Amino acid sequence: MSSFTVGDRVRLTSLPPYFKTADPMPMLRPPDVLQVGDEGIVLDRRPGGYWGVRFERGAFLVDTQYLDRVSEAAS
Repeated sequence: MSSFTVGDRVRLTSLPPYFKTADPMPMLRPPDVLQVGDEGIVLDRRPGGYWGVRFERGAFLVDTQYLDRVSEAAS
């Protein structure tokens, strides 16, 4: 659960104090830019335990502790 691969679908399990964009020149964004439960796709691995994740509202760097893999089980 602590490791993901590029292309994995992940869910935000809690909100960090702020989000950092995954842009070449990262910017800080308030935590309410995303909601707990939002899903995204892992783009890449970054230093320091961060993952580049593409959400509907943009790409952000998210620490592993705030993410959980989404199972592909049919509903």
